[in-house]
Amino acid sequence: MATQMSGLRQLGSAAWSHFALTASSVAKRGARQRKRAALAEQHRLHFQLLCKAMSDPALAAVLDTYETDVPPDKQRQFLFANALYVNALYYHRIGALTLGELYGHVRVISRNKIFREYWAATRHHRESLPPSSQEAMLGSMMDALVTEMDAFLEDSDDDREEWWVVGEPVPDGTAWTSTPDG
Repeated sequence: MATQMSGLRQLGSAAWSHFALTASSVAKRGARQRKRAALAEQHRLHFQLLCKAMSDPALAAVLDTYETDVPPDKQRQFLFANALYVNALYYHRIGALTLGELYGHVRVISRNKIFREYWAATRHHRESLPPSSQEAMLGSMMDALVTEMDAFLEDSDDDREEWWVVGEPVPDGTAWTSTPDG
């Protein structure tokens, strides 16, 4: 009888362990879903605010934190460049783009002269980021890419079709990816 009770206790203990593990897994999945929903809401609100600023020069003036005078039309272009960049960053954050895919996407965007001007005009914005933050590391990666793209496009008038060779692609296994669960 004592042996049967011991077996029942072990079975109960194993069942309880399995139940706790399942509950933990469900809680983690719920936390990831809430974080993803919060990121989606934040992205939606950011985009709405940028759209309002792009359509109303009085609102765009609130976002004019550049170190030089930026004419209103150029500022609207910069706001749109920001929207494109943040959209790509958002897709990476929710796990829809790997870091390598994000890099490929921003490499295409950085071909555009206006985007590169926007990136240069907002350099001081990134200087306030903690150097070890994911955003600062991505900013450094972008700085190098934009600088190299600028040099390439200035030096290669006849060979612009070779733009895709610019930059060092980032391996998808890079440790500082930012997904909703981490």
